[in-house]
Amino acid sequence: MTSRREGSPFAGLSTIALKEAADHMNSIRIHLVMILVILTAIGSVYAAIGQIKATVGEDQFLFLRLFTTAQQPLPSFVFFLGFLVPLVAIALGFDAINGEYNRRTLSRVLSQPIYRDALLAGKFLGGLLVIAICLLALWLLVTGLGMLLLGLPPSGEEIARGLAFLFASFVYAGVWLAVAMAFSTIVKSPATSALCALTAWLLFTVFWPMLAPLIAGAVAPIDPLDPLTAVHQIEIRQAIARISPNTLYGETTLALLNPATRSLGLLFTDQLSGALMGAPLPFSLSVALIWPQLAGMIAALLVLFTIAYVSFQRQEIRA
Repeated sequence: MTSRREGSPFAGLSTIALKEAADHMNSIRIHLVMILVILTAIGSVYAAIGQIKATVGEDQFLFLRLFTTAQQPLPSFVFFLGFLVPLVAIALGFDAINGEYNRRTLSRVLSQPIYRDALLAGKFLGGLLVIAICLLALWLLVTGLGMLLLGLPPSGEEIARGLAFLFASFVYAGVWLAVAMAFSTIVKSPATSALCALTAWLLFTVFWPMLAPLIAGAVAPIDPLDPLTAVHQIEIRQAIARISPNTLYGETTLALLNPATRSLGLLFTDQLSGALMGAPLPFSLSVALIWPQLAGMIAALLVLFTIAYVSFQRQEIRA
């Protein structure tokens, strides 16, 4: 005889999400990570403003340069964000489920009229809410510093591109939060799940750009008598590199924050016929250009969350 669910499986979802977000906002680890992110953001933006004043007289997209301009020894704000946002997401999600196991509070929580669906989704949404608040505050801080130090307001298109960049960063952080939560449901120890998530981050951030050309060279070697094999190898290398969310995020930010970007793949000379080199693309065309990368990150987020969901549903929760 099988038992049937009564009521919505998402009853109590908002309560768990808000409780999770409040716990994160009051935790020391998120404060330490965010202090690191804010300090590096202020440093990179301050250096970028010095570089902009020294090298740029008139620029249609002066505010966008705040995000992409680097000055030695500091890299650009986009580089810092791509490097540190995964760490914030992993810090929020690595012990979301196995932490409850270890504290022996999971069975107590689920003894309330709350399904596992609501618990897992609530913890995920709570982490996303904290990430959204942090990213919005960081974006407002950078924009405010730019207005204060440059003495100019951003244009409407710069605001639209900045908001699209903010959304892409939010999705990118969501992918790494889903990675951390998937490991927290599969691995019983919080320390081990944190180590697994950091290993995945290191693999895709540091080693994947080196592995992609090696794999492409082995899969599609170049024939010296056939130039098309070189093109084929480059296409395979790009496809392999785009397995990494870091590559997808890097291409997305490139097209959004550098309006002159016209392609994220191979571009032949005949395809540039009639194009004005260096002329900016309209915002709508830049969004169309990055749509495959953005859809790829959203798909990765959904797949990883589904893995966590299936794993959690099949587990024994009694302590």
